[in-house]
Amino acid sequence: MKVSTSQPFQLVFSLFEHQFLGYLFESFVVQLNHDNKLTLQHQNISARNAHEFSSRLDEKDYELIDLMDNIQPDAVAHRFGGKKRQKANAFFLSTFDEKKGDELLQKRILDYVEEERIKILNRLTGKMVFEMGKDGNPTYKTIRVQKEKASITFRFWRNKDKENTNYRPFMFFNGEKVEFQYKNAVLLSNKPAWLLLEGKLYTFEGEVDGKKIKPFLFKNFIAIPKKMEPSYYEKFITHLIEDYRVKADGFEIVRLEEEASASLLLKEIVTADNGSEESEPVVNDVELSLVFKYGDRVVEGSTIGKKSHVNLEYIDDEFTFYKMNRKVKYEKAVRDNVMQLGLEIGKKGKVILPKNDAFSWISNNAQALEESNVLIDQDGAIEKKYFIGKSVINLEVEEDRDWFDIKTKVLFGEFEIPFTVIRKLIVSGRHEFELPNGEIAVIPNVWFSQYQELFYFLNNDSETPRLHKHHLALVQELKEGSLAKVSLNERLSKLNDFDKIEDYDVPKGFKGKLRPYQKAGYNWMRFLSEYNFGGCLADDMGLGKTVQTLAVLEHERGAENGTSLLIMPTSLVYNWEMEAKKFTPKMKILNYTGTNRQKNPEKFGLYDLVITSYGTARIDADILSQYFFNYIILDEAQIIKNPSSIVTKSVNQLKSRKRLLLTGTPIENTTMDLWSEMNFANEGLLGGQNFFKKEFLHPIERKKDEEKYAKLYRLIKPFVMRRHKSQVASELPEKIEKVMYIDMTSEQKAKYEEIKSSYRNEILEHIESTGVKGSQFMLLKGLTELRQLANHPVLLEEKYEHSAGKFDEVIRSLENATAEGHKILVFSQFVKHLTLFRKELDDKGFDYAYLDGGTKDRKKEVNKFQNSKKVQIFLISLKAGGLGLNLTAADYVFILDPWWNPAIEAQAVDRAHRIGQENKVMVYKFITRGTVEEKILALQQSKKELADTLITTEESFMKKLSKDDITNLLS
Repeated sequence: MKVSTSQPFQLVFSLFEHQFLGYLFESFVVQLNHDNKLTLQHQNISARNAHEFSSRLDEKDYELIDLMDNIQPDAVAHRFGGKKRQKANAFFLSTFDEKKGDELLQKRILDYVEEERIKILNRLTGKMVFEMGKDGNPTYKTIRVQKEKASITFRFWRNKDKENTNYRPFMFFNGEKVEFQYKNAVLLSNKPAWLLLEGKLYTFEGEVDGKKIKPFLFKNFIAIPKKMEPSYYEKFITHLIEDYRVKADGFEIVRLEEEASASLLLKEIVTADNGSEESEPVVNDVELSLVFKYGDRVVEGSTIGKKSHVNLEYIDDEFTFYKMNRKVKYEKAVRDNVMQLGLEIGKKGKVILPKNDAFSWISNNAQALEESNVLIDQDGAIEKKYFIGKSVINLEVEEDRDWFDIKTKVLFGEFEIPFTVIRKLIVSGRHEFELPNGEIAVIPNVWFSQYQELFYFLNNDSETPRLHKHHLALVQELKEGSLAKVSLNERLSKLNDFDKIEDYDVPKGFKGKLRPYQKAGYNWMRFLSEYNFGGCLADDMGLGKTVQTLAVLEHERGAENGTSLLIMPTSLVYNWEMEAKKFTPKMKILNYTGTNRQKNPEKFGLYDLVITSYGTARIDADILSQYFFNYIILDEAQIIKNPSSIVTKSVNQLKSRKRLLLTGTPIENTTMDLWSEMNFANEGLLGGQNFFKKEFLHPIERKKDEEKYAKLYRLIKPFVMRRHKSQVASELPEKIEKVMYIDMTSEQKAKYEEIKSSYRNEILEHIESTGVKGSQFMLLKGLTELRQLANHPVLLEEKYEHSAGKFDEVIRSLENATAEGHKILVFSQFVKHLTLFRKELDDKGFDYAYLDGGTKDRKKEVNKFQNSKKVQIFLISLKAGGLGLNLTAADYVFILDPWWNPAIEAQAVDRAHRIGQENKVMVYKFITRGTVEEKILALQQSKKELADTLITTEESFMKKLSKDDITNLLS
């Protein structure tokens, strides 16, 4: 029957018994009559419809309704039934079946219901509660929830003549004894006990355990035979006396008062090194447990809250219990204080920690523990005695001309430890050493995180430890963290904030105008130059790294600082010569390339700048290393990303006062690229290779360790300047990118599906047997052929006589764009693909420029496109034309096939979208629908990990593919 909300009604809670779940509550609303009496008209209320009756509900009502909803049989079955959806009755019958039932699941369910039921019972005071009738009437019998708590006293009689001990509990309420035996009383919960007795619902002081009462609901007393007394007294009565009021005849209970003291017990957790009996025991963890001493009695911190501690003495058949009253407030205060100091002992009163963390905590809090009168006790079973006092490290940093001098003082209690000893231990990762008094000192963990890099980089050639100036970031970190007393030149500190670097005059011999961000780059390089620091100018492609560098070199020329060396890919030599002639016409330049070069280092001094290629530098390393240059500058510096390559070793043996790197992609594959490049710029900045791999590369790439990344970033930040195009967008024309999706022709689609099916089966079978890593060569071959088919099947099969969707669309787009007067760069990874377009353009009478790896006169092709109005198309292979070209005459860029690494595509686009471009640049990516190209486009986004972080990060795309990725690519 529905209850009207326009008429008076009352919320009630009704108790009923479930076959398996025990006693449950359900909530109802009951209509009231004109005399405000309950009627038989009622309906169930739940969280779903409670809002309809909100006018007569309070906050506690809503809580009770929610809690009761949670334990309804349907809700419990849904919660614990898993994916298999069963009706509640069927679920409970199978789960609680006496023979086949799931006992573990039964316990989980009953524990959950008990927990929710106690929450309900604790909130029922002041509410209308009833027993439900067998007919479902929710107001069958009234239950009065007692506001005051009852109490329990246990009474023991030891009868020596009958050789037994009897006991029973007595219940009291408001000072009166309440008989509850043989009264059909019902225990609704155990911890704490709630007892329903003659229409009244009681709970008890001290959170009585219902299991202690239950045996007596239908029993007068329990008899303990004499032969069981010693065990029963020890295991049962002892704890009963601790927790409850107990009166006894036949044995004595002596009450004691003692002063309390607290300590933390230190205990080693010993394990075998490899699990075998022969192996040496090792200690990686220790346990710290809170204990309290009352005279000669010790109680554990896990029992805080208990009001007493009881010991049993059994002599000459006489039992005596010693009940010591505990200082509950004191114990809780000590525990809270210890936890506020950061030791998470919780209710268990103890915690297991890595040994270094434990001793770090003890050292940091030694004084606070002493002031709180909390001692550290070392377990007698520990063979070695640990130092548990305060350890201190004091550092002072003073700036010298080329170094930072480091002064140190290390104390462990009264002992001063030589810095060389501590440094060696921390750098090697060793945490323990022996003090002069034989105690074992454990170096605090925080010292490793705060000082390990600093100590590693220290130079110990002099009496005082020294740190190279280029490790400025470590010194600033010490200063900011108040880890050292630091005397630092304010001017030098500006290197960490580029905006604060002073403004330098542009040299008069420089014939050009630097844009604001370029002037900032020039200022930064000039600042580095004053301290003989190396640096890496890592601006995006097209932002003018060349012109910024030429401005610096012109200053060096004017200051007569000597000859500088500029090393670059062969393809860029001409570009540099042309740019230098334009911006620095007074500079004397030697082109040290070609077979006719004069291999005489004495002639270098006649020039301001020597330009050479990486190939020449590799061949003539012995000759070039005979001259001490002012600057050595590497353009496209990512070429030295591999520290073990011959070219990297060759340039590293060259000598100079200062070094500079220029690159738009400092990291192409792994973070080791960065190490190789920065080690050239500032040798030793990032330590040795092994140190770098252990401390930075592996944590960053394998574990995505943000803390290590932050440390690495801080080390390199002063020496790397990187601006993205987005940061100087106002200085560049608009760039619009558009993806053109093209359908395959029917013949092309048939060929694609045929090859794809063949490769899919072969590759996936290979992965099953050898794994993804072992299948990379086959995978690359298969995906390359599918990409070629997406372009044009003739790239794979010369006999293919039909057309291809993308080819036709690109030709149509080229015809339209040229008719509108646009100049277009056309990039493809496949030279054979470009050859198809060359033939078609020749047939149609188009003039065009062309560049691939085999083109001998790059300069001629560039000039033809840049300066001739007739030449509107430039066909370029992605590999040959992705770097060093300045093609600002173009305003359209066609990317014919997506490459795994989107940074390579971006470099191609940057040939046109760069400083000097005055027109809006349109970028078209041609993607064949339903092919691997479409999926590569999606993977480019999902696999771009650590993007735009250290400088830029493009890990090898193929290595990042999972089996699921591969399956998706071939689907």
